[in-house]
Amino acid sequence: MKANPYINPVPTKDGQVLGYVHSLETFGAVDGPGIRFVAFMQGCNMRCKFCHNPDTWKKNVGTQMTASELLEKALPYRAFWGEDGGITLSGGEILLQPEFALEVFKQCKEHGISTCLDTCGAPFTRREPWFSLFNELLEYTDILLVDIKHINSDEHKRLTGYPNENILDLCEYLSELGKPVWIRHVLVPGITDDDKYLKELGKYIKTLKNVEKVEVLPYHTMGVRKYKEMGIKYRLEGVEPPTADRIENAEKLLCVADYKGYLTWKPGINTKEQGL
Repeated sequence: MKANPYINPVPTKDGQVLGYVHSLETFGAVDGPGIRFVAFMQGCNMRCKFCHNPDTWKKNVGTQMTASELLEKALPYRAFWGEDGGITLSGGEILLQPEFALEVFKQCKEHGISTCLDTCGAPFTRREPWFSLFNELLEYTDILLVDIKHINSDEHKRLTGYPNENILDLCEYLSELGKPVWIRHVLVPGITDDDKYLKELGKYIKTLKNVEKVEVLPYHTMGVRKYKEMGIKYRLEGVEPPTADRIENAEKLLCVADYKGYLTWKPGINTKEQGL
């Protein structure tokens, strides 16, 4: 069997895995349920045209940190999290560093902290040893935020550089497990807001049995400055954010109003246990 391309020797410190962290957000209000401490990890393989954080793309750079060091920075903010909040590991792409994610979430559970994994799903594979590592990570994960960039694989590849078959496989696998997810879709005029594909995506999401919430994220241009500073060509030059009516149209076609599980969901509850 060929070596898994997503598994690399990981650095360690005092017996703990070192993660490459891009930045920390102490009061995240849009990164999962409740108020959350968010670690944005370094490294991503996809090159989404609308990405507003190109500074997270490069792998094996950033601030090296152990799980214990991350928790040490997060715990002073615990009073703000309430019942629903907690810690979110985001990106870049966190599933490029699954060993680190596992150690962080294990320590979170030792402290009784809710865990959220924010992923584009691109590293997902059923090949070993990655798949077993991912399944162990899920045991310590309360909920996932999964971005579906485009429902059509060819269009997905044009948009991100990668097809989407394994990402949809991830969504279906999580549905089989009943693992709670929020599905998110970035709405980019002329690229991801075509009614045909929005309807197709809406129908696809309906086949999943674990969706607590669907979010339409309007495209914005706040990251353009970073491209200029880094000397990278911005490929959506001239594309403006979607209008309010196009956002409303997307929310209707994706049946956003039908997904209200997030209103009553609590950490530690499997979607299947809710009878959904």
